[in-house]
Amino acid sequence: MLTRRIIPCLDVRNRRVTKGVRFQNNVELGDPIALASRYYEEGCDELVVYDITASAERRPIDIEMVREVARAIHIPFAVGGGIATLADMERVLLAGAEKISVNSLAVANPALIGEGSRAFGAQCIVLGMDPVRVAVDARFPSGYEITTHGFRERTGMDAVAWARRAADLGAGEIVVNSVDADGTRRGFDLRLTRLIAEAVGVPVVASGGAGKPSHLADVFREGLADAAIVAGMIHTGEFTIPRIKSELAASGIPVRATW
Repeated sequence: MLTRRIIPCLDVRNRRVTKGVRFQNNVELGDPIALASRYYEEGCDELVVYDITASAERRPIDIEMVREVARAIHIPFAVGGGIATLADMERVLLAGAEKISVNSLAVANPALIGEGSRAFGAQCIVLGMDPVRVAVDARFPSGYEITTHGFRERTGMDAVAWARRAADLGAGEIVVNSVDADGTRRGFDLRLTRLIAEAVGVPVVASGGAGKPSHLADVFREGLADAAIVAGMIHTGEFTIPRIKSELAASGIPVRATW
């Protein structure tokens, strides 16, 4: 049986890790390189680093930060923020990242997904999406609308339809970050994650809402997620990667041991 992956997320602004609730009221939590090293030493399976203001500020990603993360850890990690071209993707990969996460700029230019997949392989291309709950209707049959630029802009795109299109274009993985659950630490949006997982044939990563290990167990079982992103629950020190994995293993969820 495939093990489920635990992936710490580092949202970085001005070279500091931050965390907010539903994309607002962010507070600084520390140095991204130090936190990346800590979670690597604790036994996380992968890592994701988002330069969260790059797209909104219309600037390229902080490539030196990517290099520093690559020097500090020896596990796969994904990088997102401000990646708009194949040249941007190549710079990130040459800096040491294994995966490229595209979100807002892929909505603006969906062809970017296919171009990246053909050039570097589908396993390198991760679609990040930020759906928000809306009324179910003809426009949004899933009940979720895709937002971009840190929930600043609505797109009029249905979340499930966009997931299917991205997978068809060549995305090798999809990160589903619920805007409604983001930062609340009250649990993942299980319905949303399951809808996406059932609609596509690529791995789905649940994001937004993790507050305790049982939330991860729920999203693996009920949300059909292949991996789960954690942030606030470990940034605060309330939980560690070994404790999360230990509790998941005790509940029957297959994880890679760290003990």
